[in-house]
Amino acid sequence: MLENPKRYTITAALPYTNGPIHIGHLAGVYVPADIYARYLRLQGKDVAYICGSDEHGVAISMKAKKEGITPQEVIDKYDGIIRKSFEDFGISFDNYSRTSRKIHHDTASAFFRKLYEDGKFIEETTEQLYDEKANQFLADRFVTGTCPKCGNEEAYGDQCEKCGTSLNATDLINPKSTITGTKPVLKATKHWFLPLNEYDAFLKEWILEGHKNDWKANVYGQVKSWVDAGLEPRAVTRDLDWGIDVPVEGAEGKKLYVWFDAPIGYISSTKEWAAREGKDWEPYWKDQDTKLVHFIGKDNIVFHCIIFPAMLKAHRDYILPDNVPANEFLNLEGNKLSTSKNWAVWLHEYLEDFPGKEDALRYALTANAPETKDNDFTWKDFQARNNNELAAIFGNFINRVVVLTNKYYDGIIPTPNEFSDVDEQTLAELKAYPAVIASSIERYRFREALGEMMNVARLGNKYLADEEPWKMIKENPERVKTQMYVALQIASALAVLSEPFLPFTSEKLKRILVISNESEKSHNAWKMIEEGKEIISPNHQIGQAEILFAQVEDTEIQKQLDKLEASKKANKAASMSAEPQKDVATFDDFTKLDLRVGTIIEAEKMPKANKLLVLKVDTGIDVRTIVSGIAEHFSPEEVVGKRVTVLVNLAPRALRGVESAGMILMTNNAEGKLVFVNPDAEGVLNGATIS
Repeated sequence: MLENPKRYTITAALPYTNGPIHIGHLAGVYVPADIYARYLRLQGKDVAYICGSDEHGVAISMKAKKEGITPQEVIDKYDGIIRKSFEDFGISFDNYSRTSRKIHHDTASAFFRKLYEDGKFIEETTEQLYDEKANQFLADRFVTGTCPKCGNEEAYGDQCEKCGTSLNATDLINPKSTITGTKPVLKATKHWFLPLNEYDAFLKEWILEGHKNDWKANVYGQVKSWVDAGLEPRAVTRDLDWGIDVPVEGAEGKKLYVWFDAPIGYISSTKEWAAREGKDWEPYWKDQDTKLVHFIGKDNIVFHCIIFPAMLKAHRDYILPDNVPANEFLNLEGNKLSTSKNWAVWLHEYLEDFPGKEDALRYALTANAPETKDNDFTWKDFQARNNNELAAIFGNFINRVVVLTNKYYDGIIPTPNEFSDVDEQTLAELKAYPAVIASSIERYRFREALGEMMNVARLGNKYLADEEPWKMIKENPERVKTQMYVALQIASALAVLSEPFLPFTSEKLKRILVISNESEKSHNAWKMIEEGKEIISPNHQIGQAEILFAQVEDTEIQKQLDKLEASKKANKAASMSAEPQKDVATFDDFTKLDLRVGTIIEAEKMPKANKLLVLKVDTGIDVRTIVSGIAEHFSPEEVVGKRVTVLVNLAPRALRGVESAGMILMTNNAEGKLVFVNPDAEGVLNGATIS
């Protein structure tokens, strides 16, 4: 771990431009990275917070085919949505680039050529999966099959999303083309491989020995299992029609593998930023006094901790990541987030549905961050955190301080009198918080750091509740001046300490307290709080109270739950597929079936049988007993009077001692619910035959 670095390069995983950003991306990568970058800037550090759209690879081509547009149209559409969402949500990238830009193509091509010329690749002809119907090789997500590790039947050709294992397409059991649905064949093709096995000793020394104690357990454990299992050469090229051309002779029609190309996007984005700002990009990637930190989700650990470091090592002049604080996954309302099933909370939709509540989502995602295990986001929890924590604790304290200051002193901060022991103790506690919060952030414990920031608001609430200036104003108005001065120091500290976590709230609170951003930066307000210095002084004029956190209403939450319910129903309907046709039946076979219209006239549950109802059915030719396995779907009361279709000439069968003479016809509707196949035509009598 690098102590006292001169500068920081912070990277956030490049999002694929095949869809918008959702809360899983935010909780796993972008919110924690943004907290870290904002905190470092408050310390006066030299920071480059880098990201950009990942616009190559199979996911883009697949989306283009699905939507009937070109890959360029796909990346332009989603880059625009993602870029605006990040900006509106307050993610403070120093640069957000695109891997489709010339600077990235040039950087990635030069990186490949350097390794190629230095003899760092293996050139091999291997057999890869090929779709004869589509006349193309099946790279990565163009093929699905059964994962050899966990048995998931929907694993992709580059990764199993169920167990997180990184795969090659040829590893899949029973592979199937996602283009045509056919079974692929093996066909020879030439590719270039990075021999990861040659970096085994380096990785063991650098990670397994060098970062055993400072990297998160989930990151270290996954890397160790990969290294212990034995590393193998990894292809860095693909047979595709979308991406960066492999820049060597004999590689016509081949593209750089997206996981070779994408992490180089961090470097090209840094170059773009440096050129715009008049800086030299190289120290941010090549100076040993630079701290490089990758923020990613757990599904990207292997690429950032094994493959990319091996690439950087092979290049010989780049620094290696100091830490890769990957988070686990965030689920939604008890189920795994799924973009294909629309089981997600999309950032751009959230911003439309909850205007002015950007920080409410940042707070909820950080307070429930999946730092050590998968966590679950629920809308009720989101509402409770906003209303019962942000509004009731933070917002309540600020409102009382500002209202009382305006009421008693026309908004002018009073000069304090002698401090009591309680005042001294409260101010001493306030001084301690910046270091406590900083320690948690620097150890990538953002949930813990947020909790300590909220404890500052709790400190303020407790101080006011104990001191009761609204009562003291009548008895000892001089004492109230000191009380309000102390409370205002806590309020001004919150304006500074909340900035990494709640940037919009911090900005609004600074406006209310009339704290200049420039003044705050020049005087290093974080350090001033630590040293017990005033952020705002006596005779300083503050503004009027404003609501910091509006309540989240039940109607707003129900709207979101209804959205998810609609997605659930749509998914059920989409998953309903017609069963294959049965063996051919002759006309004579059909004429043997005697289907009649009937009415259920009595119904009761079969004793000691959860699934069975005993029905009395008027078939028009008789009243007979039929036992039907529908008790888990219908109560006896629900079915009495129902008109039904009955197969009356089915051979009688004894079920739990009751003879059942026939069968009620049932099916599933579009929502997957069991329903009767009932004759709705008017004037049809019991006993009418169906032919």
